[in-house]
Amino acid sequence: MRVDILTLFPGMFSGPFQESIIRRAQEKRLLEICLHDIRDWSIDKHRSVDDTPYGGGPGMVMRVDVVHRALEAVIKKASPKKRGVRRILLTPQGRVFDQKVAAELAGQKRLVLICGRYEGIDHRIIDYVDDEISIGDYVLTGGELPAMIITDAVTRLIPGVVGTYESVENESFIGNLLDYPHYTRPREYDGKQVPPVLISGHQKKIDDWRRQQAEELTRTRRPDMLKS
Repeated sequence: MRVDILTLFPGMFSGPFQESIIRRAQEKRLLEICLHDIRDWSIDKHRSVDDTPYGGGPGMVMRVDVVHRALEAVIKKASPKKRGVRRILLTPQGRVFDQKVAAELAGQKRLVLICGRYEGIDHRIIDYVDDEISIGDYVLTGGELPAMIITDAVTRLIPGVVGTYESVENESFIGNLLDYPHYTRPREYDGKQVPPVLISGHQKKIDDWRRQQAEELTRTRRPDMLKS
């Protein structure tokens, strides 16, 4: 999979994308991440990308012409026929990102993520994208952190990235349940014991216990997931 990220701050991604699973996915050539500075497609010597909003109001708005020019250039560079490309605008007005959306995006060959800043991007940009995604009902300073989150969640679902299939299948939010509690050595710590069933060696009982724990955690902490 290839992920292109259009941003005003490409330096923000250097740390998260050079560590852990995402780094290993790139080393295995299962994932390619390309960062693009939107300012490179500005048309003036100041590399301006924004302007004051029509109708007045606070802040600045990113220009549709600059962002669209960047988007078209990035797509044509690697996919001249625009096939297999999912163009995604990261915006609070988009559909909420969850594990199902992550699985949907993981099936794509190429994602292009557009990170807004300031008061957002001129609304006309939606005519040039395929999808609009939000990571939740709160305000961030830009789309860079959402782009990192989406890339991380999607990367885990690319075959061969995570060590075993079961480790992905059993994670939280798969099947509308939170994950069950995990334990490891020491067996006793500060008077707290590992549940006896986990050291019983009886796999059927262990599986039943884990399922019950997952259901109970979901019922008490995220009942909305059971309703869905």
